[in-house]
Amino acid sequence: MFIYGFGNFFISTKTSFYNLYGLFVAPQVVSCALKTAIFAAEIFSMFDFEVFPKSTDNRMDIIQAINLKSKENLIKFCEGVRKASPVNNFFTPTPEKIPGYDCEIIMAAGNFIQGSSIELSADAPIRNPYTVFIQGALTWFHGKNAILMLWTTL
Repeated sequence: MFIYGFGNFFISTKTSFYNLYGLFVAPQVVSCALKTAIFAAEIFSMFDFEVFPKSTDNRMDIIQAINLKSKENLIKFCEGVRKASPVNNFFTPTPEKIPGYDCEIIMAAGNFIQGSSIELSADAPIRNPYTVFIQGALTWFHGKNAILMLWTTL
């Protein structure tokens, strides 16, 4: 198997196959997550929501912050992320008090791998200025459709 950027051929074994596969697909998956974040920034800024970073800013990671202006918008947004998810999308995220935080937190994801940050997810503290942090998307198709579905719910 040839892995771009390494400049070498690797011999795969049963134990190393998934690690090599991950190295092979990582650039594509990260580019989909970045493209989704940029798209979200552009869409939500068009509708007068404050976003950071802006769609034209240089990025250092895959996280996109969106100020949704109200508790109701924040909760609807996270419900929409869950509905747009490929796994367990029939569950509804609810704000909960979590140890270590000074306010309620809402988290939304329907991921193939629990806790995965490269799959589309959102989380936010339930407090002013009601900013949600979204990240990830394994494919551009899923990321784009999820973002379009999200802004129509607000």
